[in-house]
Amino acid sequence: MPHRPVIRHLITVVAFIGLFVALSLPNRLVWIAPPAFVFFPLELLVIGFLLLIPGVVGKGVHGLLAMMLGLGILLRGADLVTHEIFARRFNPVFDSHLLADASRLLSGVLGSLASALVALGLVLVIALVCWLAYVMLGRIQRTLQAAPRLAGVALLVGLLAWGGLKATGWSRADTFAWDQLVAHGRDTVHSLQDIQDFAATVGDDAAAELPANSLFSRLEGKDVYIVFAESYGRVLLEQDPFKDPITDKLAWAEAALDAEGLQMRSAFLTAPTVGGLSWLAHASVLSGAWIDSETRYKSLILSERVTLNRLFQRAGWRTVAAMPAISLAWPEGAYYGYDQIYHAHNFGYEGLPFNWVTMPDQYVWSALQARERSAQNRQPIMAELALISSHAPWTPNTRVVPWGQVGDGQIFNDQAQAGPSPEEVWSDVNSIRQYYRQSIEYMLETLVSYLQEYGDDDLVLLVLGDHQAAPMITGDAENRDVPVHLIASDPAVIEAIESWQWQPGLLPDANAPVWRMDLVRDRFIDAFSEPDKEPN
Repeated sequence: MPHRPVIRHLITVVAFIGLFVALSLPNRLVWIAPPAFVFFPLELLVIGFLLLIPGVVGKGVHGLLAMMLGLGILLRGADLVTHEIFARRFNPVFDSHLLADASRLLSGVLGSLASALVALGLVLVIALVCWLAYVMLGRIQRTLQAAPRLAGVALLVGLLAWGGLKATGWSRADTFAWDQLVAHGRDTVHSLQDIQDFAATVGDDAAAELPANSLFSRLEGKDVYIVFAESYGRVLLEQDPFKDPITDKLAWAEAALDAEGLQMRSAFLTAPTVGGLSWLAHASVLSGAWIDSETRYKSLILSERVTLNRLFQRAGWRTVAAMPAISLAWPEGAYYGYDQIYHAHNFGYEGLPFNWVTMPDQYVWSALQARERSAQNRQPIMAELALISSHAPWTPNTRVVPWGQVGDGQIFNDQAQAGPSPEEVWSDVNSIRQYYRQSIEYMLETLVSYLQEYGDDDLVLLVLGDHQAAPMITGDAENRDVPVHLIASDPAVIEAIESWQWQPGLLPDANAPVWRMDLVRDRFIDAFSEPDKEPN
């Protein structure tokens, strides 16, 4: 047929263009634009030379190159996702669990069927990429071997041109695809080494030897709450479109708490994660170790390192966890040293869920108050709270109700059925940001309302964000800082942290101290313990 040569030539052209795009494709979404493809990849020429190898060896080279090319494309595709959510490159060792986490999140937001379809689609995409890489390179190999001398000369001229452009300092003559593949390989090797090093040293912990009688003696008789607020990041205080409404809300909260006689100090903490994996932040704060990967987390919970919870327990506090997001078995909880874990199924909530969010923040505060703080003749409580109303998908948003009406949570049913669906909210980034901001405002309103209703001289709160929201929401892929606030009525509590140089109020400015989260445990111990106190 007369059109067959034209079609063959067209397929060949498409194959060469496809290879060029595959080698030039950026690994961050914001970089994908026409200028990104004004690029001269050395790999294009090297692959061409290798595909000129004839015979059985050539076929083997074709298969090996297809595997490497497919792997490179898939890793950069994974990078696109992890940069948008976690502000970093995909790590094959540490991120393998993300598929299961993503599946659970999708099931909560879109339903089990949608989650299964997404998983099937992902498998098909992986298979399609590998097949296309093989077919594309096969077409290019046949074309080059049809005229090997001409192809060799053309490739040699291209190599000289590439070298000349590189020598002139033109940055767009480079080896991006190979560099990214090497970087992922290096990450894998370093991650495996990190696993061994961390597992060997995580148990070296001076805090394990501290005498119980001196621990937290400056907090004697007080209930201490470590409150992790979901996705409460520094960007909310400093960048549009969040800055003005959130700083206004914090200023309102500060004035309201000041009127109650409460004192506040604030600063920033650097989280080990962005956009998710909240348990890494919890673990870093409570263990005093830097937990920035799932593998480190697993090593930690198998270690003898003592948590802040366990130290309080040793010192005579009742240790409690309020974890409304825990809906499956959580064997890791045994590591932390809780006397009681309240989770999605035993916290008494009879209301409807707010999509992924099992129960609103106000119920968590109310149920903890009723089950723990209202008891008579009790031990002081050290409680770890995970507030999740500001977790994606941020719809429907919640409103504070009178505390006496919270009960078993059914009062929230109308709110749980109101508002737009996740699909509607997530159809536009401005809409997502609006609902995310409103969820943070609700978190702050609930915190203030709880302290107005139940706060007293024997309550101390350390309130902090667990991590920033995903970069696709915040527009900031670099900053990992979150606000942290210490709130108490007793002036002695505030005096104990004077050396921290945290700023008064709830609005830390750009000059406020910034600590890594793993520093919190030991500095908290130092501030509130008296090492020279004699045994009773």
